[in-house]
Amino acid sequence: MALHNELGQAGENAACQYLIERDYHIVERNWRCHPLEVDIIADDWGELVFVEVKTRSDDRWEDPAAAVDRYKQESLSLAAIAYIRRRRLGNIPFRFDIITLVGSEPPFRIRHYIDAFSLC
Repeated sequence: MALHNELGQAGENAACQYLIERDYHIVERNWRCHPLEVDIIADDWGELVFVEVKTRSDDRWEDPAAAVDRYKQESLSLAAIAYIRRRRLGNIPFRFDIITLVGSEPPFRIRHYIDAFSLC
């Protein structure tokens, strides 16, 4: 596995642990509806949370959250709609969060952007 893939996987694992420690229930990881993907889908006391995880070895050049641009937000919005329809979840409340992790290995510096953007 390439080094950046290993870092990304370690970041997703740390993000899941972070959410679990805050009483979220992890529903899905790396859910795909080709070509769409959601890193983590979690339940936060009845609200479905679609989480985009961005892991960087350093943030000297850019905040990792900046990588979740309009195109990525639209992609996550489409994925969320597809997930809700496929699971027949009706009018379940949901939101989009971003979790950024910075560091070359755990423990990472973690930042959680709750309700980071709206449905596009």
